[in-house]
Amino acid sequence: MTASLAPNLPPEAAAEAVRKALPPGGLFTDQHWRISPKPFPLGPELSKEIELLGRVLLQFYRSVNLLYRRSAEGKQPEWVARWLDQGKPAWLVELQRHSALKHELPRVIRPDILLTEDGFRITELDSVPGGIGLTAWLNQTYAQLAPSSVLGGPAGMLAGFASLFGDAPRVHIVVSEESAGYRPEMEWLASQLNAAGQAVFQVQPASFDAPAPGDAVYRFFELFDVANVQGAKRLFELAKEKQIRLTPPPRPVFEEKLLFALLWNRNLRSFWHQELGESFLHRLQNAVPYSWVVDPTPLPPHAAIPELNLTDWRQLAVLSQRERELILKISGYSETAWGARGVHLGSDLSGEQWSVAVEQALRDFDHSPHVLQRYHKPRLVDAQWFDFEGQQLVPMPGRVRLCPYYFVAGEQDAARATLGGMLATICPADKKIIHGMKDAILVPSAA
Repeated sequence: MTASLAPNLPPEAAAEAVRKALPPGGLFTDQHWRISPKPFPLGPELSKEIELLGRVLLQFYRSVNLLYRRSAEGKQPEWVARWLDQGKPAWLVELQRHSALKHELPRVIRPDILLTEDGFRITELDSVPGGIGLTAWLNQTYAQLAPSSVLGGPAGMLAGFASLFGDAPRVHIVVSEESAGYRPEMEWLASQLNAAGQAVFQVQPASFDAPAPGDAVYRFFELFDVANVQGAKRLFELAKEKQIRLTPPPRPVFEEKLLFALLWNRNLRSFWHQELGESFLHRLQNAVPYSWVVDPTPLPPHAAIPELNLTDWRQLAVLSQRERELILKISGYSETAWGARGVHLGSDLSGEQWSVAVEQALRDFDHSPHVLQRYHKPRLVDAQWFDFEGQQLVPMPGRVRLCPYYFVAGEQDAARATLGGMLATICPADKKIIHGMKDAILVPSAA
């Protein structure tokens, strides 16, 4: 545990206590952030709404899995599986369809949520998220400063992560070189869980390929990076043989951002109604920005792309700046598909830059599909951080991204998603795309 901190400290003392509580090895490699003396307050109504969202997102993942399987079997439109498989090696497509894995879902669900003037918007889902250890540490630390208010409490993230692995005696957290910046947070997480004594947790290098039968493996690497993770294929084989429990499963369908475009596709409306139900579908479509897959297949002369009223995707490149309140991003299976890389905000680019991005998306469709999404500008929130050099509290109007972590425990239909905690990333108001940066405030969320 962190050193004992007193509740209700003055702001300067609270900020100093948080800084002193940082683990000696840090939580990220060469990553710093601004420290606030208090959590980000959501209010009870929004807190409850986001807490219940885990049920909806788990059912969405179940429905996506069913849609993909039925598409591959010819019982739903074939283009669904074709889109989701594009650019993937044949062995990985075959693996994710294997009978031993085809029902497996990610056991960590982390949406990116923006607070706007019209409510919250879920911009994407991450099934291999960073920040689990960081958020666990933030919850543990700030819960001592603000008792009973931090979502998930001091141990919610730790308990949630531990719940993923059932009764496995050992859990191996395999971290790739691509994800090496997150290694410190996972080492801290493992040390905390080992202190609890329920199982042995160990952070392993990318070469690790020898778990014992009955062990569990947490895959902290994206599937596009498998060629650089020497032990990956052996771990996948052991999971296929049911010798180990592996999560997230090696199923690239869940690492694609175009899942939200499928949610909006009118050809699939009856499927979503049946599998999600009216209530869950309504809640998702209220929260998810309208999204499209940028597919250059020619349209009939009388047809138009819904909502945009374009008859050819190349017309997207010549929209005016005012018409470009749109986000263009690569869907997945690429080194540019995480963080803020590969994300283009149309209204923030020159006409030439936007045109280049659109042409790139069209050119790459066969191997790296892109997604277009309506941009909903995050609203301003009041935040503050402590300037340790000037020894003063600095107010900062900012825009916030919320990242709740839902942990899925249990099997098949009995599985349940529980909120472990929620990271708030508050960036200065002039930043258009919100992500972790040295000028950002990182805090847990509180009810």
